[in-house]
Amino acid sequence: MPASSDRRSRKRQATRQAISDAATRLFIERGFDQVTVDEIAAAADVGRMTVFNHFVRKEDMFFDRDEEGREILREALQQRDPGVAPLEAYRLLAHRLVAERSPAIEFSSRSRAFVEAVEASETLKARARAIRDEFAQVVALALSAGAGRPGDDPEAQLAASLLLATWSVAFIQAHRTFRQGQDPEAAQAVFLAIIDKGSLGLNATMAGSPYV
Repeated sequence: MPASSDRRSRKRQATRQAISDAATRLFIERGFDQVTVDEIAAAADVGRMTVFNHFVRKEDMFFDRDEEGREILREALQQRDPGVAPLEAYRLLAHRLVAERSPAIEFSSRSRAFVEAVEASETLKARARAIRDEFAQVVALALSAGAGRPGDDPEAQLAASLLLATWSVAFIQAHRTFRQGQDPEAAQAVFLAIIDKGSLGLNATMAGSPYV
């Protein structure tokens, strides 16, 4: 039974990935709003209902790694060294993701096409903003739990909102740098410079809290 269950899980994950890959390719080639679910199903060689069994919304096929992002944010706090302050753990996370060439922080022709597809669709832009807010809530809950405070701790909420705002600005500006010069190292430098500068302001704002 366990082996059978593992096979089913792998098959389900492979089907989900195939749907997401097909959808993302079509969205980038033709634009999000010009692609139908039936066309995605045909490209992935599955039925229409199979698509909806894996994805509630069409835009979720494009942003299919948001849960992975949430887990990365949680682990940044859970696995930090004892001497590292919570907010410093997120600054170090940005540097680690860049050093490891994580696809979450990528500045390339591929990621440029992804960003341009978002910019061309109001639906995708709205979903991107919603994901940013969801990530902020994940960070706020992780911060407050680590400090033994209630989940709605206002200082944790403030810190998380400012943190995600910093990352959003860094991400957008780094992609603009890449678009102008096609230089991934320059884009990475811009990204990390904004992260570091934003962290200084964030630490000053949150001074006296258990998060710095």
